[in-house]
Amino acid sequence: MITFRRVSDIPAGFGPTAVTIGKFDGVHAGHRAVIDRLKQAARERGLNSVVVTFDRHPAALLAPEKAPPVLVSNDQKLDLLAETGIDAAMLLSFDREFSLLSPEDFVTTVLTTGLKAKLVLVGNDFRFGHRGAGDVALLRELGARYGFDVETIPDVAPNDGRRVSSTWIRELLAEGRVAEASRLLGHDPAVRGVVVHGAKRGRELGYPTANLSPDSDGLIPADGVYAGWLRVGSRRFPAAISVGNNPTFDGVPQKQVEAYVLDEDIDLYDQVVEVQFVDRIRGQVAFTGIDPLIVQMADDVERVRRLLS
Repeated sequence: MITFRRVSDIPAGFGPTAVTIGKFDGVHAGHRAVIDRLKQAARERGLNSVVVTFDRHPAALLAPEKAPPVLVSNDQKLDLLAETGIDAAMLLSFDREFSLLSPEDFVTTVLTTGLKAKLVLVGNDFRFGHRGAGDVALLRELGARYGFDVETIPDVAPNDGRRVSSTWIRELLAEGRVAEASRLLGHDPAVRGVVVHGAKRGRELGYPTANLSPDSDGLIPADGVYAGWLRVGSRRFPAAISVGNNPTFDGVPQKQVEAYVLDEDIDLYDQVVEVQFVDRIRGQVAFTGIDPLIVQMADDVERVRRLLS
């Protein structure tokens, strides 16, 4: 997948294209349905498939107090988009200048002059341009003027009728319901960061953990103990994952992610790893002493082993 970060990055010979536009936070099942249709339409018409997305939620610039936490970082988003098999992604900076573009200026600058779009796929509630002034009807009008077709894609909704959305996934993660979030995402929710030195209490207890830096990427689920995977490079290891402030000990930073890799003793310090959450084992508990904590950790590890096997 080719990545463009500004219109000027697009080579002169790139295009014509089929394009979809959106925040794509999490690259969830709804996004993937749009991308699948994008790729199909691009193949049928002999076009390059392109996802246009943004480096932040518009609210992060326009109303920061209302901006939701993001499910994935920009790097994670681009990696997930690359896995879908599209030809290119354009990650635009949603800065003040960009936010002031009129709907027509957005179309002429990004879609026609830049990407040479011949087909644009969007959801029924798509808005674009300064203050969201543009809607699907205006996009169709501009498409007729500038030479591209517009196709709308219906929402993806499970059996209960609620459409798949990043908001719903955030709610599930806030409750620790990572298995349900995985089904909506189409992949396991994950946090990516550098392994840093901790207090080494896990090693002293016989369960050495990889502690992720507090500035890791990705939305961390609710406090608790999880079954999941630790990825480093091309390798993947089963892991028992703790999220929280470790209430048995004082002075532990809030929302710490620690992963105990099963049956392996590997040095991960200063390496970038991804911790993927598969299912929640239990909530966080304050133990009265070290011995009951060790007994519980042994039980957690066995439950993780059975769940992942």
